[in-house]
Amino acid sequence: MISISHHGATKGVTGSCHELTLGSGARKSGILIDCGLFQGQDEGRGASASDLSIDFPIDHIRALVVTHVHIDHVGRIPYLLAAGFDGPIICSEPSAIMLPEILEDALKIGFTRDRQLIDRVLGLIRSRLVPVPYGQWHSVFDEEGQSLAVRLQRAGHILGSAYVECDARVGDSEERIVFSGDLGAPHAPLLPAPESPERADRLVIESTYGDKDHEDRETRRYRLKAVLEHALADGGTVLVPAFSIGRTQELLYEIESLIHEFADSPVAGAATDTHGRSRTNNKGSDPSFTWESLEIVVDSPLAAEFTRIYRDLKPFWDAEASEVVSQGRHPLSFEQLTVINSHEDHLNAVEYLARSHRPCVVLAGSGMCAGGRVVNYLKAMLGEKRNDVLFVGYQAAGTPGRDILNYGPRGGWVELDGERYDIRARVHQVGGYSAHAGQSDLLRFVQGIPQAPKEIRVVHGDQEAKAALLAKLEGLLPESQTLIPTFAARGTKSQR
Repeated sequence: MISISHHGATKGVTGSCHELTLGSGARKSGILIDCGLFQGQDEGRGASASDLSIDFPIDHIRALVVTHVHIDHVGRIPYLLAAGFDGPIICSEPSAIMLPEILEDALKIGFTRDRQLIDRVLGLIRSRLVPVPYGQWHSVFDEEGQSLAVRLQRAGHILGSAYVECDARVGDSEERIVFSGDLGAPHAPLLPAPESPERADRLVIESTYGDKDHEDRETRRYRLKAVLEHALADGGTVLVPAFSIGRTQELLYEIESLIHEFADSPVAGAATDTHGRSRTNNKGSDPSFTWESLEIVVDSPLAAEFTRIYRDLKPFWDAEASEVVSQGRHPLSFEQLTVINSHEDHLNAVEYLARSHRPCVVLAGSGMCAGGRVVNYLKAMLGEKRNDVLFVGYQAAGTPGRDILNYGPRGGWVELDGERYDIRARVHQVGGYSAHAGQSDLLRFVQGIPQAPKEIRVVHGDQEAKAALLAKLEGLLPESQTLIPTFAARGTKSQR
């Protein structure tokens, strides 16, 4: 008996946690694929960011396999350890470097401020890490007629991201089961695109953007340029709620390429909107600003730390990024880039940018505006038309980011720390920087498997996105059983 159950990411896009189990009864053994935090209003067992419980049996769990280090995939790991899990944590080599960093921040925010306790937890996590190179099989167990080996393949989502191939055997029954984790969009900066697995008898696939495609890279780069031109022409701030890993680094890469390409070119007296249409500047605009005048601020210590790690792990970059480096450019450490670390400097930057007319792009955590330094910028800047808010990642239901995205273009308001703030700043979303594959990319990944999977489970998406991807898969692969699994009841297998 080889079974799959789900302990998250069945009713929304967060809380990823899937279980692969071999055997039954006293001979049951299994692994977890991810153990992530719930965010926003993802449903399930009333799931939310405060739902940290490990309410399923773990005595038989032999290992945890981490697809990547985003918090919605790893945020419950400290609670898994507290619940008694004592197995290895298998991940890619870059993820092994980054995982303690992301969990240190999560522990400080949601677990404890006790430095000694944090150090003990992080020390325990480091002692359990088993870094595995891409493309190399790793045996989890092989005993008494049962065996399980895993292999990580590049997923192209963030640095270190992987999809997981599992070779499972119980007696004479063998299966290869693939868990996609989060897949990246092709042609994204910095990372190679994912390639389809050579085999998948069963596939568990994400569907964050299962109902839509992203803009191509040229289009999104043009839209990014237009948003930045607005800041240059109007003396405003472009505020980017920053996800610390992945999107921040890709955005810096693209901004550096724009500065490199246009350099001392002046911005025209009339800025353009995100569709390229000319419009009149606000009073006080200064068309003498050039691209080299544009200051980029990373106001997120965690994002700054992961940007440093990205720089240190250049061997995992794609060919395009490596070529840029060979030209003597520094796409993640360029002249116009300023990093803010201290809280005092952060508050000073908010005050200065709110009253000045110096064009600036600020990347500040957190990505869904549910906390972090970005909230202070939003409070100070949402009320002015010269400013822009640029979303480059998914905004979960119930988060301030989703409200700004929904109500901002209609002149609405958002609640931040219990107070209402009117939204007069322009609001944009450039979806291509989401780091997630779009619908066509997901379909190509599945169709690229030489023999169609017998079963495809669609997870990690809003209901509409899952349903749209499911319908496409049913039409393209009628021989495959396709389903949207439900949340596993305590200690039981998920049902359709």
